Amino acid sequence: MGRFEPARQCSIDKPNIFNHLVQGGHFMGRRAAGVGFCFIAAFLYSVRYITAAIFGSGVSSWNAELFDAMLQYVGNSLTTLSIVALAVGIVYLVLAEIGK
Repeated sequence: MGRFEPARQCSIDKPNIFNHLVQGGHFMGRRAAGVGFCFIAAFLYSVRYITAAIFGSGVSSWNAELFDAMLQYVGNSLTTLSIVALAVGIVYLVLAEIGK
C-alpha cells in the first residue's frame, strides 16, 4: 500500500462570503433575480389549479361549475402571491435594463 500525502492547499484565493457582503457585493444580479421571481409567479399560479384538480380527483364527473367551486375552495391567496411575485420580478428586470 502506498503512503498518503497530506492535502495540499489550493493556490486560488477563495473569496470570503461575509467580506463580500460587507463590501456591498451581490450573489445574484437583478436580471437573474427578476427571472427567478417570474418563475416563482408562474409556479404559484399553476399550483392553484393543480391543487383544485387534486382536491377534486375523487369526483366521478367533471364540469366547469364544479371546477370553479374547487377553485373557490382553494382561495385567492396563491393568485395574490403570484401577482406580487410577478410585479417584483418585472421591477427587477426593468431595473436591470435601466442600470445597464
